[in-house]
Amino acid sequence: MTAAHKANDADANRLDVLAVGAHPDDVELSVGGIICSLTADGRRVGIVDLTRGELGTRGSPETREIEATRAAGILGAAVRENLGIADGDIANTRENQLRLIRVLRRYRPRIVLLNAPVCRHPDHGNAAQLGIDAAFFSGLSKIQTLDDGVEQEPWRPQHILHYMQSVSFHPTFVVDVSAFWEQRMRALLAFESQFHVPLYKDAADEPETFVSNEGFLEWVSARAQAHGYPVGAKYGEPLLYHRGPIGINDLASVLARDRPFV
Repeated sequence: MTAAHKANDADANRLDVLAVGAHPDDVELSVGGIICSLTADGRRVGIVDLTRGELGTRGSPETREIEATRAAGILGAAVRENLGIADGDIANTRENQLRLIRVLRRYRPRIVLLNAPVCRHPDHGNAAQLGIDAAFFSGLSKIQTLDDGVEQEPWRPQHILHYMQSVSFHPTFVVDVSAFWEQRMRALLAFESQFHVPLYKDAADEPETFVSNEGFLEWVSARAQAHGYPVGAKYGEPLLYHRGPIGINDLASVLARDRPFV
């Protein structure tokens, strides 16, 4: 393959944003509205699930794969992949780093969204650190990877942000997702085995979990409203920027949105 062909393939595959989740549904639950807003604006967004969620109390890996594909379509994601790392054992090993490095080099995103750095589920914090380290090592030319037998070029994302899960943090940004709330909830509820979907066929045979009751969905909505209200939005999704400060060129454009409380 010539250098020109390599460049053309890289441009065709390139994503603006890559969202990484420890489990299928992590991304929908935390930044589904943000992804909807990005894809509506013509941005190419991809999703990578690190595990198949095989330790989940409800559903099965096969069911969750079907649900993940359906949800990605609702969000407008350009690609979705699953790396097949063991659920409950997201170790920050070189092997696992290389799995994610291959994805980063294949899609060359400028922005990466990662799990929360601190969370009730150990996989979430572990996934966040794995993502941070893989993003750094992906930029080192002496770490070699192949994709379909072709050597990949180094690539390091410009921006890494963490999304909020069960443990709150003081966000760097709150994105107004009010216009996309219904769409993002349809994507979330595509995971009918995991959340409160009364018509889910196995609901009567599987135990209720932390996330499968109706009250959890009410909390999802309430938290988004709580984050949206201070920025003048009905619904907001918070992000934590990894390792600031953030350089800007146009202060006025960055601060163009009016604040409701001054």
